[in-house]
Amino acid sequence: MITDIKKLDEDLREILSEKRYLHSVGVMKMCEKLANIYNADIEKAKLIGLMHDMAKELTKDEMRDYVEKNNIECSELEKYLGGILHGKIAADMCKKRYDFDDEMCEAIAVHTTGKENMTILQKILFISDKIDETRDYDGIKELRNLAFQNIDKAIIKNVESTILINIDKGKTILEKSIKTRNYLLLTSEI
Repeated sequence: MITDIKKLDEDLREILSEKRYLHSVGVMKMCEKLANIYNADIEKAKLIGLMHDMAKELTKDEMRDYVEKNNIECSELEKYLGGILHGKIAADMCKKRYDFDDEMCEAIAVHTTGKENMTILQKILFISDKIDETRDYDGIKELRNLAFQNIDKAIIKNVESTILINIDKGKTILEKSIKTRNYLLLTSEI
């Protein structure tokens, strides 16, 4: 497995815009902080934080072509939406290019929607992507504070907020997000 942050950083700078690159670095830093709090593997957290959006700037058609050519499992809704595929594509790229392990790749693959029964590494990447230092929106300070106190509560709050925003905008709600929320509500000590 390639764990040289400098090498990965160089690769990322070549494929992402400055804004997306800075977000990725911010997510890496947040993953490190949360990994320290929740006793997760800090090096893995940093690596997935840095590389989670490496496919984000592919076009929707490029994403659809990539999943087709690489036999990546996805729903018809995910294919239709296109952009949501970037996590699964980044996971595949990290596996093939950098030999990331399955735990790391699964965290990258589900960082946008979450899933039922997430590992702590998956939870860390999921919420770090929403609260890194480059993000600024109503309620982010509260969400950041919550993430440092109870990661499950932070994820539930984020998912609920995202669902409500998407409803207000008339957008599709992915079933995985609903299942993520419901699973945490039923199993977390909240």
